[in-house]
Amino acid sequence: MSDASDGSDGTPVTTKMPDIRAEVRDDGTGEISIDGVVERVRMANLAEAGAAITTRIAALAGTVGRPVPVQVRDPDGVWSLMIHPDGLVDEAPALIDGDGSADGPADRDGSTGAVSSSQQAAFTDGDSAAPSVPATLPPLAEGTPSTPARGPAATRGSTSRPTGASADEDGVPASGGAGGPAATVGTGSGSTPLPTLDDLLAARHPVPASGPAEHGWRAGVRRLTFGVVSPAPGPVERRRRVDSASVRRTLDGPKTVVVINPKGGAHKTTATMLLAATFGLQRGGYTLAWDNNETRGTLGWRSSHADHTRTAVDLLNALPSLGPQGTVRIGDLDGFVRTQPSEQFDVLASDENSASASSVDADSFTALHQVLSRFYRVLVIDTGNNMRASNWQAAVGAADQIVVVSTVREDTAQSAAWALDALRATGHEEAVRRAVTVLSAPEPKVDKDLQKRLRSHFGALTRAVIDVPHDRALVSGGPIDYDSLDLTTRDAWLRVTAVVADGL
Repeated sequence: MSDASDGSDGTPVTTKMPDIRAEVRDDGTGEISIDGVVERVRMANLAEAGAAITTRIAALAGTVGRPVPVQVRDPDGVWSLMIHPDGLVDEAPALIDGDGSADGPADRDGSTGAVSSSQQAAFTDGDSAAPSVPATLPPLAEGTPSTPARGPAATRGSTSRPTGASADEDGVPASGGAGGPAATVGTGSGSTPLPTLDDLLAARHPVPASGPAEHGWRAGVRRLTFGVVSPAPGPVERRRRVDSASVRRTLDGPKTVVVINPKGGAHKTTATMLLAATFGLQRGGYTLAWDNNETRGTLGWRSSHADHTRTAVDLLNALPSLGPQGTVRIGDLDGFVRTQPSEQFDVLASDENSASASSVDADSFTALHQVLSRFYRVLVIDTGNNMRASNWQAAVGAADQIVVVSTVREDTAQSAAWALDALRATGHEEAVRRAVTVLSAPEPKVDKDLQKRLRSHFGALTRAVIDVPHDRALVSGGPIDYDSLDLTTRDAWLRVTAVVADGL
């Protein structure tokens, strides 16, 4: 609400921003509710439905003469947005915190509320009366892709800096650049700062933290309007971009991630595969998933089959014939690892020979680790169930990051807690404190009370606790097909990998 003069007799006029809610679905259907009046949309797909709804609301904003707030439900959740007359889509100010990041969806449980008074005030100029708002607009022909009512403003997104404003308002230091203050050189009676290379680099136009949306209905709007309407990415996509940047960060050398839980069925192998897949896809390869079971593990069975069945034991036995450690080449490993081409990582399986009496000990692990660390930037190691095995202990000793995995079950959680207690009791307190806990849902529905209790317990011991959802594509126990996973599952494992990368 806002009180304003009508411009004639000075009588205050109360105007109300429209209460607009919209929904778009994967099948291309949707609806717009404007002050309770519902208009339905039926298009070919979600992208076209999003474009139609955006254009309809932009036209409404044009009649009002200012951006209008709208709550939009899409397959990712419910978002509070504001849509400008030119079709530009922004997050509603109420959802943006002090550092410019979005807090997330307006409501994750599916309920939608009225636009808050603070949001209405943000879109209403208190110094002038707002025109009345039509409840509906002319109907849109079904199945017809929409086009923006007006082209984007030529200067939107660029503002003039007030006199005396600091340059860091635009993300560029006022002086000195990344390397500190500019050099000062004496020139006669005074000292004049002369620019340095750091100043030159700092003066470059900064790369935008986020470009236009690339996924969901927002991306569909951009494609259908040939970029004339280019919504910013939503909170889910922005979170995904931040996580991707964390995973892609520059490392100061090869890093070893060790996945533990001394109980079978705790999803260690699944976690190893999905961590390696995410690292591989985000970093462009140079990632190894390694089954460090002292006898036989299942990592090789969960990977895509190669044209050979050689394992870590075969590589260990072949090391002397491959020459001194410093002369082993990446191509020499090709006959021992199993490439996962779609996910851009390799798998080194444990011994799969049922008649074999071979086992891997600490010395064997160290010899393999020294060679493999020369060729892979990230090694994700699956461990066995015997914490007393020397190769298990050697892996923990080599770990840059420990990931403890448990399903949301009493037995696997107790095993994980016992493992952390044992590590703390044997001098690995710091490794436990820096560890990451992953709680995997064993069923579509989990025990919420147990999940809360586990988050509290492991949250007090480790650096982070992250939940990952149940996914039917993982139930069969066969080779893991990353592309068959739900998007929510892939996003959850991207989040896990980003948190792990933060600790490397």
